[in-house]
Amino acid sequence: PLRRSLSGVSPVSAAAEVCFDELGCFADLPPWGGTPQRPAAVLPWRPEEIGTRFLLFTPMNRYYQEIDTDQSVAISNYSGKRKTRFIIPGYLKNGDEDWPQEMCKVMLKWQNVNCIAVEWKKGVAAPYAQAANNARVVAARVAVLCSSDTFLPSFNPSDLFLFSGLDPIEPYFQDTDASVSLDTSDAAFVDVIHTDALPFNSKLGLGMTQSVGHIDFYPNGGELMPGCSANKGKPTDLDAFWEGTKKFDACNHVQAYKYYSESMIKSQGFLGFPCSDKDSFAAGKCFPCADNTCPLMGYNSDRFPMTDGISKTKYFLNTGSSTPFGRYSYKVMVTLEGPSWSNLGVMHVALAGAADSTQEHKGAITPGKTYEKMIDAEVDVGEVTEVKFRWNNHIINILKPKYGASKVELQRGKDKKMYECSPKKSPTQQLLVNK
Repeated sequence: PLRRSLSGVSPVSAAAEVCFDELGCFADLPPWGGTPQRPAAVLPWRPEEIGTRFLLFTPMNRYYQEIDTDQSVAISNYSGKRKTRFIIPGYLKNGDEDWPQEMCKVMLKWQNVNCIAVEWKKGVAAPYAQAANNARVVAARVAVLCSSDTFLPSFNPSDLFLFSGLDPIEPYFQDTDASVSLDTSDAAFVDVIHTDALPFNSKLGLGMTQSVGHIDFYPNGGELMPGCSANKGKPTDLDAFWEGTKKFDACNHVQAYKYYSESMIKSQGFLGFPCSDKDSFAAGKCFPCADNTCPLMGYNSDRFPMTDGISKTKYFLNTGSSTPFGRYSYKVMVTLEGPSWSNLGVMHVALAGAADSTQEHKGAITPGKTYEKMIDAEVDVGEVTEVKFRWNNHIINILKPKYGASKVELQRGKDKKMYECSPKKSPTQQLLVNK
């Protein structure tokens, strides 16, 4: 076959294919190789070289049971009465290879399911084009397992979920034929989380930019995640990054599965707002959610009703820089009272409710005008009972001006609910008590 790596080109030879018993045959012809998107025509390794393993977690076993197409399914704790989840990883960050197993453990704390972590550590730790083609054999192994005699009799396809749209990879998959990459024909419902969607050739973003699912989420704009730095390196170093021979910080890319894991526990913290682009979302133009048009990113995204079957809208949200990542969106509008002259300062706003209280969120103020700020609260306070605010000067003012609030309104992002607050002064801060 045609053999090219991302760092060079080797001699051209005739097209070829390999066949593996029940898995079928795999060719290196287009669309799988020799195209602008997939320049290297590479055949996948043999199944035993890839080393795919299926690690079953259920409520009945604390540790995984390894299953396969033989009788190991029949003697395992697998049950066709439960829904089945397959977690199929792609890029494996060094020291973080077992995240599918950890995700299964988290899932089982909240759901009575069969969770199968698909492991192919040997097959993915290869030159990039080779790993991309080895994934074809992994997919075939999953399909054969699901159709095996020991699996199929008690198996309902509508109860099957495959976790593979967690920042789907760009090189060798973006703008390819539908048979090659993830798209809406692959399942009844395909949801996608984009966390590293900067262009690969110029910014080394590993994830796809384009929308490929029934519904696509772009947390934090989808390109650079809080707590992560910009990707560094050269596109020609992808083989070395992938094999682990050259250091690469995959922080942005791996945040997708971390968000997904947390969404199992705190789903309401991952509300996605429909918006045309990330800049409009950042400017507050897509707030609040209206008429149940906001899905939950992650584990509960399939509960979102879509009238046309495929959402043509991108969904945006903000997260924190570390766990807990989930955020709860509000817009606060404060009309200040006090001296009319210009006095630069910073307003600090916190929310309190029956369930919890937030930390302070700050922003610049202009006396005599309405102060408006988007707040992504780190906790869910429930029904808001108080809005607390204070302000600080940037410079010393010998006139010691005093400012308060003549009007405060608060809007909750998830349902447009408005809170109108009346001032209640204290020596150090202003308490706006919900009417």
